[in-house]
Amino acid sequence: MFYTVTLNPAVDYIVRPTVLTLGQTCRSETEELRVGGKGINVSLVLAALGVPSVATGFLAGFTGDWLTQNLQNGFVTPDFVRLPSGTTRINVKIGGEKETEINAAGPAVQEAQLALLLEKLDALRDGDTLVLAGNLPKGCPPDFYKRVLQSVSGKHIRTAVDTSGACLRGLLCLRPFLIKPNRQELSELFGTRIDSRQEIEKSARQLQAEGARNVLVSLGKDGSFLLDETGQTHALPGLKGSAENTVGAGDSMVAGFLAGYEKTRDFAHAFLLSNACGAATAFSPWLADNRKIEECLAAFRKMRA
Repeated sequence: MFYTVTLNPAVDYIVRPTVLTLGQTCRSETEELRVGGKGINVSLVLAALGVPSVATGFLAGFTGDWLTQNLQNGFVTPDFVRLPSGTTRINVKIGGEKETEINAAGPAVQEAQLALLLEKLDALRDGDTLVLAGNLPKGCPPDFYKRVLQSVSGKHIRTAVDTSGACLRGLLCLRPFLIKPNRQELSELFGTRIDSRQEIEKSARQLQAEGARNVLVSLGKDGSFLLDETGQTHALPGLKGSAENTVGAGDSMVAGFLAGYEKTRDFAHAFLLSNACGAATAFSPWLADNRKIEECLAAFRKMRA
């Protein structure tokens, strides 16, 4: 079973005004609500691939109720810890010529709720996959992801972590199966601008030496790079086309890689499916569906032929 952890989920409220002028009342042409959060995105793309998962983390208030109701789709099982106060955050996404996002802070968590989440994760068994994705909410200690990995370290569980900075670096010693920095996050980790293929590979090998088993680097329109745990490197350019949506593309790559590896135990296939899922989301209004993933997968296979 796959488990995804989103500590600070969101309801994304997307508005598209005809004109956006600061200091004036503006009218929106369309509005929509979507479930949000990096781990939740992974669960939804896994669902598009026909892979069931349990989504957990923290929810609060009426927005938490809405998120739970709208997350259940036959493949995703919500199993969140309810917070005693506050509301799950609402992030405002303003569409237009220049997209603007206002991301809320979200409710604070306390040690009692952190302990409840660790109890839920104690249900994981050998052969399961655990995905930790996103930033930490208010009140959450900076080493909480490390505590989670330590709590499952005695089991044969495949772990993937999609976070950044000191939080990521501090848990490499626990040998996560997969990490997925993007180019900017990789540069921040090493305190220098990283652009070339040689620089990316050198940085990935350093992270592998520090404990990461597989390092998947997303490069936006330039494609991606993988250093797998056998020491082999893989690279693909991006598919040509106009991106509709970049939100969730990296999460989609994580889902594709883990699902592909689970099915075949082949890093080359996992990397190919990872890229197909990322591109499919980038070329979709929201997260990728199975039809778009298959279309992008065929395009990547043709590219490699």
